[in-house]
Amino acid sequence: MTTFARGSATLTRDALAVLQPGFAGTTAPDWLLRRLGEGLGSVGIFGRNVVSSEQLAALTAQLRAERDDVLVAIDEEGGDVTRMEVRTGSSFPGNLALGAVDDTALTEAVARELGRRLAECGVNLDWAPSADVNSNPDNPVIGVRAFGADPGLVARHTAAYVRGLQSAGVAACTKHFPGHGDTAIDSHHALPRIDADLDTLAARELVPFRAAVAAGTKAVMSAHILLPALDPTLPATLSPAALHGLLRAPATEGGLGFEGLIVTDGMEMRAISAAYGIERGSALAIAAGADAICVGGGLSDEDTVLRLRDALVAAVRAGELPEERLADAAARVRTLGDWARHAGGPGAAQGIAPAPEVGLRAARRALRITRGERPYEPPAGPVFVAAFTPVANIAVGDETPWGVAAELARLLPGTGTATYGRRDVEEAAEAAEAAEGAPALIANVLGEAADRRIVAVVRDVHRHPWMAGALDTLLAARPDTVVVEMGVDQAPPTGALHIATHGAARVCGVAAAEVITGGVAGR
Repeated sequence: MTTFARGSATLTRDALAVLQPGFAGTTAPDWLLRRLGEGLGSVGIFGRNVVSSEQLAALTAQLRAERDDVLVAIDEEGGDVTRMEVRTGSSFPGNLALGAVDDTALTEAVARELGRRLAECGVNLDWAPSADVNSNPDNPVIGVRAFGADPGLVARHTAAYVRGLQSAGVAACTKHFPGHGDTAIDSHHALPRIDADLDTLAARELVPFRAAVAAGTKAVMSAHILLPALDPTLPATLSPAALHGLLRAPATEGGLGFEGLIVTDGMEMRAISAAYGIERGSALAIAAGADAICVGGGLSDEDTVLRLRDALVAAVRAGELPEERLADAAARVRTLGDWARHAGGPGAAQGIAPAPEVGLRAARRALRITRGERPYEPPAGPVFVAAFTPVANIAVGDETPWGVAAELARLLPGTGTATYGRRDVEEAAEAAEAAEGAPALIANVLGEAADRRIVAVVRDVHRHPWMAGALDTLLAARPDTVVVEMGVDQAPPTGALHIATHGAARVCGVAAAEVITGGVAGR
């Protein structure tokens, strides 16, 4: 008969401690409060849980009344990925915009103000920043979430972001280890594979993570990616070679020497759940060296928590997960919770001077403006905004508004707007009984615009042939069109005025609208 050193009750409590679940609603459900009392160490906050800063502060106070060292985590990168401002768009530009400015003091100031606002709301763990080197411009899930494609630039801004966030008492969770930048597949949907050798990995992907560890990042998030040079069979989240052997190993042994909390990316993502299931995947992740299981972006009920708790206990009893490894993981969660209890919360926020304009200031500096051959004349009256919109990836979501239309409508009353997607191009082709839909679609755009100046808003136009075709057709008909690229600025600039914002945060749209109307100029 197997004897467990710590007893069944302790085993169950440790299994709960390593979970970071989500929930539905804007107040804490009874089941969540009950599980906190039983040992649950963390709670994840998603956009569905946030209505306002005041409401979020009340929610986190409710959680903390049940357990004062609870880790309250959120996926708040700023820029395109925001949960705090999911309904309005972020007050902070994202990483690519900060990397375009390349002022580490500014990056640190932005992260400090973001951390201050999180701490004021009672959030003490941010699943950010992204330290991925966006070496593949066709990456469908990283893109503007990365500081850039140069490892040195990404490293110095990752370190600055960690310092800024943690100076406000909010633990940084640097992601997605060992690097999600060189992928052409979104791990929300399938398992990406990176066929880089170990030397390339060390010289490119790992450089920002080493900088984050040196800067004192409290947590690191693993990526659901396969790197055959590191582990030919298991994705990094489930790989002892990646987590225990690379991230934890001392620098003298070629590792990063990280001693903090290792958090998994969302376990319901298809890269893990499709091949392993979330129960087996969670047990494999803890055995490999992860300390906390992130789940709740899609599965947000009590049953999920109980399934994962019981799966971890069963894995220990079956000899598949060493009891000592689970106990170590739970202890690391509690250690960070203790740090957050003393360093974070509203008290930490009170010690930092608010900087409400730092986000807009950074967004203005991030603009890259290219003027056409003729001098640009700002519109004298209302414009028409044609937003060519790709399908949003799951990390960004489709709930958050983006673009320049709202701000231009405020500045230029009478401004109109319409959104066009790939399906609109296909339907235009079908209606016109033509091989190409762009001419028919653009005829509709011209009809809607009438005599108003057109502002075309695109997002990663280099990745979407339908979008590039529609934009080319529009520019041929109306060369005075203003083009605003709110994704990765990879395609050559076009239009009478081309503005690259390096992200689609609300403040990026505000900054672009200022330039369109002849106001504040970008850098």
